[in-house]
Amino acid sequence: MTNKQLDNQYIANTYARFDIEIVSGKGSRVVDSNGKEYIDLATGIAVNTFGISDDEWISAVTEQLGKFQHTSNLYYSEPCISLARLLCEKTGAKKVFFGNSGAEANECAIKVARKWAQDTKGEGDYTIITLKNSFHGRTITTLKATGQDVFHTNFGPFPDGFAYAEANNIDSVREIVKSTKCCAIMMEMVQGEGGVLPLDKGFVAECVKIAQENDLLIIADEVQTGNGRTGTLYAYEQFDFTPDIVSTAKGLGGGLPIGATLLFEKVENTLGAGSHGSTFGGNPIACAGAVNIISRIDDELLEGVRVRSKYIFDTLSGAKGIKSVSGLGLMIGIETEKDSSEVLKACFEKGILPIKAKTKIRLLPALNIPMEDLKTAIEILKECVAD
Repeated sequence: MTNKQLDNQYIANTYARFDIEIVSGKGSRVVDSNGKEYIDLATGIAVNTFGISDDEWISAVTEQLGKFQHTSNLYYSEPCISLARLLCEKTGAKKVFFGNSGAEANECAIKVARKWAQDTKGEGDYTIITLKNSFHGRTITTLKATGQDVFHTNFGPFPDGFAYAEANNIDSVREIVKSTKCCAIMMEMVQGEGGVLPLDKGFVAECVKIAQENDLLIIADEVQTGNGRTGTLYAYEQFDFTPDIVSTAKGLGGGLPIGATLLFEKVENTLGAGSHGSTFGGNPIACAGAVNIISRIDDELLEGVRVRSKYIFDTLSGAKGIKSVSGLGLMIGIETEKDSSEVLKACFEKGILPIKAKTKIRLLPALNIPMEDLKTAIEILKECVAD
């Protein structure tokens, strides 16, 4: 049997996979089971920060593999401590909780917000305002936090405690705050799964003001936007405020599963011993990989992200067959006149691997994708959109 047949037989049918089997790669090039090479414009959905099989990352992970692969959170572990320190020093956060995914990071953020509210405001102030068209994960609670009705089916009953405001409509936020006992506002600075749509800076600023006036927390969901993806270490930096809680994952580990919830001053002591936990959270191997990733996201790299982003926007905006280009940094959505599924199929045939976000083509290349590869890929994309 082929691997595709074995996959269909033994793996739960939760993914509509593309008919491509990846077997190897290096940098921004990957090779399929037929020996065909592609330029990777998706990086495992914004995960492989420095591309495939990055030498420095492999060295860091391999060195830790030779020491110990896991120890549990009953003991101290240097990679976990080093990563937490790096994240705090780079952001101003006071504490970090480690999980294994973006959904877990958001679950932790929700738990922290609710416990903080219970500790400081009373048991009834537990509602978290999220935005319509948002996406926060696939656990029962983060599905409910997600502001899209399509995700609120099949798995009920869902927990209550979430209210959905219109993105970029501050009156919608005010109405909820007036009518509901709330504890936090939770936002993605760029709605990724919702179509790669950045929030308006004015809207975010007003949300921060409302939070300050009503003693609410601000949670920044940086699962996809974080770790250099948008041209700053975290996207909230471009919106000129500091959140109370930041959730992140994806690119943090460079290819290994890890999530982190960054706790700033207002909530730094909200979690105590036994109030939360994770068997694999802070795994030494994942943390060693993440230390390597975060330590290499410097000003030079971030400037390179912004340069690459500008090239993509300048080249694609107004090009034949393209209606719009949106996003920040190297998190880009492209609205095409042709059906995006047809565009994807043509892209695969011509040797590039973008993905989709709703009806848009989505680009999430490695932060250090060589300009030569990027220019080749964008020219191919233009051909596929225009044909």
